[in-house]
Amino acid sequence: MLRKTSLVLLMGTCTFAWADNAAVELSATTIDGERDAPSGVQLDEPIRTGSRLGLTARETPASVSVSDRRVIEARGAKDSQDVINAMTGVNASANPGYGGFVSYRGFTQNQVSQLYNGINLGYSSATRPVDAWVLDRVELLGGPSSFLHGAGAVGGSINYITKTATRDQQTLDGRVRYGSYDDSEVAFGINQALASNPADARHFMRLDFSHTDGNGYIDRNQRKTDSLAFSLLSDLTPNLTHTLALEYQEDREDSPYWGAPILPGRSTMKIDNSRCFENYNVADGRYEQRVRWLRSLLDYQLSDSTSVHNTLYHYSAQRDYRNVERYSYTSDGNMQRASPYLQRHEQSVLGDRIELRHDHQLFGLASQWSLGLDYSHMRQSVYPTSGSWTDVVDPDHFDPGSFYDIPGVNAGLTKQRRHVTSNRAVFAENRLQLTERLALLTALRYDYLDMEVTHYGAVTPTSPAYFERRWEPLSGRVGLTFELTPSASLYAQYSTAADLPAGSLAAATYANVGTFDLSKGEQWEVGSKFDFLEGRGAATVALYQIVRKDFAVRDSSNPNLTVQAGQQTSRGVELSGRLQVTPKLLAEGNYAYVDAQYDAFNEAVNGVSVSRKGNAPVNVPANVANLWLTYSFTSAWSAGVDARYVGSVYADNANTLKAPAYTLFGTFARYRLDEHTTITGRVRNLTDEVYAKQAYGLQYYMGAPRTFEVALDLRF
Repeated sequence: MLRKTSLVLLMGTCTFAWADNAAVELSATTIDGERDAPSGVQLDEPIRTGSRLGLTARETPASVSVSDRRVIEARGAKDSQDVINAMTGVNASANPGYGGFVSYRGFTQNQVSQLYNGINLGYSSATRPVDAWVLDRVELLGGPSSFLHGAGAVGGSINYITKTATRDQQTLDGRVRYGSYDDSEVAFGINQALASNPADARHFMRLDFSHTDGNGYIDRNQRKTDSLAFSLLSDLTPNLTHTLALEYQEDREDSPYWGAPILPGRSTMKIDNSRCFENYNVADGRYEQRVRWLRSLLDYQLSDSTSVHNTLYHYSAQRDYRNVERYSYTSDGNMQRASPYLQRHEQSVLGDRIELRHDHQLFGLASQWSLGLDYSHMRQSVYPTSGSWTDVVDPDHFDPGSFYDIPGVNAGLTKQRRHVTSNRAVFAENRLQLTERLALLTALRYDYLDMEVTHYGAVTPTSPAYFERRWEPLSGRVGLTFELTPSASLYAQYSTAADLPAGSLAAATYANVGTFDLSKGEQWEVGSKFDFLEGRGAATVALYQIVRKDFAVRDSSNPNLTVQAGQQTSRGVELSGRLQVTPKLLAEGNYAYVDAQYDAFNEAVNGVSVSRKGNAPVNVPANVANLWLTYSFTSAWSAGVDARYVGSVYADNANTLKAPAYTLFGTFARYRLDEHTTITGRVRNLTDEVYAKQAYGLQYYMGAPRTFEVALDLRF
């Protein structure tokens, strides 16, 4: 409690210094070096995720923020989860069973949409972390956004935007990084004008590649990733531009770490520190993912006030799992291993979105419109095979064994279900300037969802050979922004969400969706965004309430199953800010508090219905805070410290098991050799804190211990 309080007070003295999200450049700035300083609160840059109208954060009646390329590099983010963990209120982790797990505004998993270049894949298993090198920026929108991105996203939306070709004549970037546990990265990027005379260039290409490798801080847990991105930007006419973008990502993890078993008989989760790096998975355990993206982006400027944008895309992925996933202590101190699980996901999505932007006058008032059509067709086949096998081993001396020696799961893949989901949608958004200071923003979206599921296993009343469902959600937003001064604004908004009953149609069963209607959500939010101290600082504040009804909750004892809940309410406050304290000292930070609890939830326990009313959702911390202090000694030398606090979380729906809160500290030093070359040394988890990044059932997914790294960055 003392550590939490001290961190929050320190943030308060720094005026909510930030790191929340964005890149901030404040217009009225005269401090030397501030123009180049990465910042976390960007109020005057267009943000794609909060609106389709090209509005800035200041103009949007919602909590929106950005981590651009400068912020990503300044924080030393290695992957996409490092990036979003620096954003206000976000707590993310990536253990294999939960894909890219995110907790935000009291909601988790598919209740928080994770988009790739504005495209919603609708499946949390498709959101494993990607290398930060290929990211241009990441944007965050708080609260429901079904009216923008389709069904889902009651808690918020995170949009990962990758690098694409620009009209730069030539740029070249490179990085080499090495750290503890042989954690390494080699990456490069090149942007090139394709013309003998660059001044006459009409075509530009960009190529980015990154490779990471590491032995992992857990025994026998090695991970390799490769990311390749190519794009071609073509100015076909003065008013017509086309971008072709291709991306490939490969992720392989040997003997994936599924967590450490907790010591029995405790309400606060604790692991045996002498065994905290042990891996109880089989020797040939595996997680693999291969992802391919193809996007065709067409922009046509019809006139000064009207433009058309079309996005045609195709996504394909294959994910393979082969693991023993559950571990617990026996009464005599040995280790029981259970839940062998073999799985494959084969997923593809084909879609097209066309939108028209038009600015004009409505009733004599300035008006901006966005109108569009959205279509997507998703196919996924799943091959789950599980078994009742268990064994008991001496945790100090054991042979991890082979997955293929386990009876019941070693016969190979067997297709169980095929899911085909089509979505057709029409959407509209408008901003009307009611007065010189007051603007009204409205949005509406209608979706027509059609789902077909074919079941190849044994037919039962809860697993029919075939079933089909259709839904027609309608969602929207109404918001007002009021300009108090040129540097300060207030906003208020009401928005709704239409969520799928199981959270994801990519793997939903008849039990998940066969008899359930759509889950409904709504949010009220008020807030303010402002600059202060003549542009030396900027801050945002948001207060919200979200209510969600009739939705699926992950079974806390088995992450492969879900149970239905009646209603959840989340109320919270978010603060973010930055302050150039002196010409050399920059302070940034954010803080989020959420009170999330079930209003109606009856869970079956051993055949008996038990009320969970008043309980908090699993893995939702009430408090999350980040703080950064950066000091520039000279134009060449800079150094900084950072701190992150995450409150305690419950590991089960009954709220009988709790993972303790933790605080992580870090530090870095950076030296600019010349205008092209920078060397950075960094220490993460400075105090070597033992902490749970995520907790579920009787297992504790331990975060990384203290690590050291050095990185060489080149830019020409």
